Amino acid sequence: MDAVYTKPGYLFRRMQQIAVAIFVEECKAYDLTPVQYAALVAIRTHPGIDATRLSAVIAFDRSTLGNVIERLESKAWVERKPSREDKRIKLLVLTKAGETLLRTIMPSVDRAQARMLQPLKPKDRKTLLGLMTQLVDLNNEASRVPLRAEDALEHFRKSG
Repeated sequence: MDAVYTKPGYLFRRMQQIAVAIFVEECKAYDLTPVQYAALVAIRTHPGIDATRLSAVIAFDRSTLGNVIERLESKAWVERKPSREDKRIKLLVLTKAGETLLRTIMPSVDRAQARMLQPLKPKDRKTLLGLMTQLVDLNNEASRVPLRAEDALEHFRKSG
């Protein structure tokens, strides 16, 4: 099985499974997934963003993101409001409950992030994060959903 267990793709997939499990465990009291968390942070950072731009900002598939937004809306953490320019476009804003959730959940999110790296020595944590950042940046175009935050935000700034 070394032909599988030692390959980067397998190791990245396993680490993703571990990272999600740790996040869900630390944040279980809030019934929140990592993607929902990323969406909430992006909406807080860019109030009035639409789903297409949100998809680009968090590099998440647009068709699947609709389900994420619906869950956030059903939990009363996000509201959709019609755009003044185009009523077909719904703009996303956090509710007071969404704002409160993000403030409240931060210690749990921080614990999850720390637990993911805890087995490594501090120097190795920094090295790993640097190398992962480099790999993600250099391989962005290979993704099914490349990160397009700057393009999305430029459009968002022009229309907002």
